[in-house]
Amino acid sequence: MADNLAPLNQLAFNQNIEWHHQLRSGLADLEIECHFSFDHDFCLLKLANCKLVVHLVSIANHHQPQALINLQEEYHIAEIKLIHLWEDVWLTRPLQVLARIGSLLGLNVRIHGRKTKIYKIAKPVADEFINENHLQGAVNSRYKFGLFENEELVAVATFSALRGMNHTENYKSAELIRFAVKSGYTVTGGLSKLISHFSELLKPNDLMTYADRDWSAGEAYATLGFSLTATIAPKQFSLDQNLNRSIIKDNAEANTAVFNTGSLKFILKF
Repeated sequence: MADNLAPLNQLAFNQNIEWHHQLRSGLADLEIECHFSFDHDFCLLKLANCKLVVHLVSIANHHQPQALINLQEEYHIAEIKLIHLWEDVWLTRPLQVLARIGSLLGLNVRIHGRKTKIYKIAKPVADEFINENHLQGAVNSRYKFGLFENEELVAVATFSALRGMNHTENYKSAELIRFAVKSGYTVTGGLSKLISHFSELLKPNDLMTYADRDWSAGEAYATLGFSLTATIAPKQFSLDQNLNRSIIKDNAEANTAVFNTGSLKFILKF
């Protein structure tokens, strides 16, 4: 994890300096100190006084997914959390990125889940909230619940319909699809409360969900009793003119530079 500023790395940095500067400026507005560093061919933003490093991934990079996974694991061994921030993600969702980093640093205002109430919410309400407060935005779901504090929506969880599983008769499984909290806030016990409500209402035998390896190792799910059951391979994406991602199926364009480091599948059995 050396800070070697080779000429080639400096050239790559100069080409990406605009969005790097935007990120650094956004962090400065949150009074988060940081500095640039280079670890071989990786451009890193090290946040002062904490064990969090942001790997800045250019759309024009030439890495393979395993290289990014190895980098993350190297820092994990040193007890440092490293996240991969792609250029297209920053350019399309900067507010959500800054909110997520602030949350990882523990800068959020805390709301106690026991002081909130759960209500079923409509799709437009859920979609608007998730699009404003989740890095990956809203997707289709069957059930949508909100946590309200003093009539203000502070968190949303969306779930799939129940699905029958072939391995056991009358066994039903569901998926936690999205969980989003209002930017700048942490609802202590909020996800647990929403999951318990869903379990009592629909009576599934288990609940599954996925953690994006670019940003998380699923620590929050493990704390809630979820078990890691599978590691999902990295996916490749194409980008449209607005930098929106579309999954490339069957490796049809295997030389694309835009990818993720995969995901982790977790299951909670009731």
